[in-house]
Amino acid sequence: MVNCAIILAGGKGERLRPYTNDRPKPMVEVAGRPILAYQLEQLKKAGIEEVVFACSYQREALQKHLDSGEKYGIKALFSVEETPLGRGGGIKKAMQMLKDAEDVVITNGDNLWKLDLAGLMKKHLERKAIATIVVVPLRSPYGIVEFNDQDEILGFKEKPILPHWINAGIYIFSKEIEPLLPDEGDHEIETFPKLPSERFLVFKSTDYWRGVDTVKDLTEAEKEVTEIFQTA
Repeated sequence: MVNCAIILAGGKGERLRPYTNDRPKPMVEVAGRPILAYQLEQLKKAGIEEVVFACSYQREALQKHLDSGEKYGIKALFSVEETPLGRGGGIKKAMQMLKDAEDVVITNGDNLWKLDLAGLMKKHLERKAIATIVVVPLRSPYGIVEFNDQDEILGFKEKPILPHWINAGIYIFSKEIEPLLPDEGDHEIETFPKLPSERFLVFKSTDYWRGVDTVKDLTEAEKEVTEIFQTA
């Protein structure tokens, strides 16, 4: 059973200013609600009861909003980084607050998504994975022009799905991974190359996922979330 999570919530979101002048990136509102609110709804529905927020930049705004976590139906804890430790270091520090957890869901706190968390947990536990990563299809940020060998234009495709998969910033880690995480640095660079492939898995998802990195992303997300999350 997986009932604990860590949310990386210290992002400065410099490309989202002025929205992030007084709050960390996961606290930026989309359709009147913080990004992290959408994540917490999904986590709670999947059985997550306790969430550690790895925080640094403008953490006071995060702590004030969440308080004990009661408003979201979870127990909120805060792993405070006086100086940023990087994603891997932040995860390691936060995992030390969940000493009894065998497996932990971990998310980047600045993405919007709605996916099959139960299916992710099932695969991770059945395969006894050390780490399972959610991957989503790569969508081109640009429209594509199609043409033939004679350079004659055949048509256009607006931001098509490309034949590649990207890391969605959603994981499940076994506690076995903790000693392999850096005290400071990035887990993708420092830890992932050390994992045995037979216990290092992907979970493919074609459900809704959006990175919110720029003001344009924020504007587009505003149009999507009302429909996507109306049954959340």
